[in-house]
Amino acid sequence: MNYLKPFDWSKFIAFVFIPAFTFCTGPKSSTSSPSSSKSIFFDDFSGSSLDRSKWNVLLTGQVFNNEQQAYVDSSATVYFVKGKDAEGAKNGALVIHPRYTPGFVTRDGKKFDFISGRLHTKGKFDFTYGTASARIKMSEGKGLWPAWWLLGNERWPQTGEIDIMEFIGEREWVNAAIHGPGYSGNTPFVKRDSSMKANSVTNWHVYSVDWTPESLVFKIDGRAFYTVTKAMIEKYGKWAFDNPKHMILNFAVGGSYPAGVNKIQSPYPGLPNETVDLIKQGKIKILVDWVSVTRSE
Repeated sequence: MNYLKPFDWSKFIAFVFIPAFTFCTGPKSSTSSPSSSKSIFFDDFSGSSLDRSKWNVLLTGQVFNNEQQAYVDSSATVYFVKGKDAEGAKNGALVIHPRYTPGFVTRDGKKFDFISGRLHTKGKFDFTYGTASARIKMSEGKGLWPAWWLLGNERWPQTGEIDIMEFIGEREWVNAAIHGPGYSGNTPFVKRDSSMKANSVTNWHVYSVDWTPESLVFKIDGRAFYTVTKAMIEKYGKWAFDNPKHMILNFAVGGSYPAGVNKIQSPYPGLPNETVDLIKQGKIKILVDWVSVTRSE
């Protein structure tokens, strides 16, 4: 997902604040890191509320990829579930849930028909090199645009972007991508993984990247499907991956990327009526079981 440029947060109104949850080191599953790796971040969303010393909830009515949502700080769009509602996440799950809210107005007067959630760790947690993983379960629907990614802390694209997982509602694939100076926007470094044909995004999957000084290796459920090396990058521009990155989980709806693939422009760019109906019915969301960052010792 391309970077949202800086904006004045003070112009946007918070919807409903979410209380803090306990940041925990929680039990490791069979997918946990080998003993040669050190955990530097782990969250299994087993608390009751969001810990704002660890996570930020973005507020904005400003978009740069023609998405159709305003990001709000609301218990309607970002919340926790437990038990059967967690759909197999043992200790509970984080939910990001876009909503149809026709005529929603931001504080500066901009109107949107959808609201959604975007979490990030900028200023609270970042890292350079390691393995970032998240166990995620998604809904299907053309034009949806959830993403799990890493972003440099300074100017984009100079400090780089690592898209670990993007899904735009094409049921047979998800993609990984890399952006940096000389290879941003319509980047040559993008790879679709078509394993979703046999194992739907509606099932739980672990999406991860192994980040070293010389390469980025993207994986789904531990299986590598895309490797980009420093030498490959430097044929286009500067390697922008020796600096700290923070983590982002978000759920956009519609926009230039989905529209560029599915060619839909009505009723919203990239977003057909059937997906709008699913959002209206409350059926569209992503669940996140856990987020982990490890580093080799």
